[in-house]
Amino acid sequence: MKKVALVTGSSRGIGRAVAAELARDGYAVCINYYERKDKADELVALLRAEGREAIAVQADVSKRSEVNAMVAQCERELGKITLLVNNAGVAGQALFQDVTDEMWERYFGVNLNGARNTIQAVLPNMLHEKSGSIVNISSIWGQHGASCEVTYSCTKHALIGLTRSLAMELAPSGIRVNCVAPGVIETDMVKVLGEETLKDLAEQTPLGRLGKPEDIAAAVAYLASDKASFVTGQVLAVDGAFVL
Repeated sequence: MKKVALVTGSSRGIGRAVAAELARDGYAVCINYYERKDKADELVALLRAEGREAIAVQADVSKRSEVNAMVAQCERELGKITLLVNNAGVAGQALFQDVTDEMWERYFGVNLNGARNTIQAVLPNMLHEKSGSIVNISSIWGQHGASCEVTYSCTKHALIGLTRSLAMELAPSGIRVNCVAPGVIETDMVKVLGEETLKDLAEQTPLGRLGKPEDIAAAVAYLASDKASFVTGQVLAVDGAFVL
């Protein structure tokens, strides 16, 4: 069967590295973006220049209609999706008493409902084929508490709960569901913290450095591969032992 991957939020950062890694592993890749069409098109051009198959599709994953349209386009142009990577996410810091309804609903809409929307869109074909793999990107703050990131942490905890429960439900159908929990990774989302804070975070990491998007991409590629054919319902922390 042709290998086709949909990676949400993959124009930049972790998602971009994941999409590139999967393309080089032989997947035809659908690169999803929300706003940065320029970065998504840039990645498509790069991968096509390497002889890979890739397309870019815009969609706000929090909106079911846009997700359904994206999946339909992906299936038309690349084929049935065999691997879904739920990477799209929003993050930010705020004191809990300052969290607005809009912030709460947006975080849950993208980080959790987005995963629900994409999974429900790709699942019918996976169930029909009795095969497939889903990898959700959570966070170490989905395993542990995070001061001033209550909303984000809640969504990432929920994503782990979704992973474990869905893995149990889908295992009889031959569909594997796993999760990667990144630590502090060098992305635009983290760089806003400032050089001094990033240096401190690197010093707090037992391995002595921040993670790279490629570290997460390698973990996703493993969980998606036949080497992990007996692995499901697991949360793989890729954090340099930042949290144990």
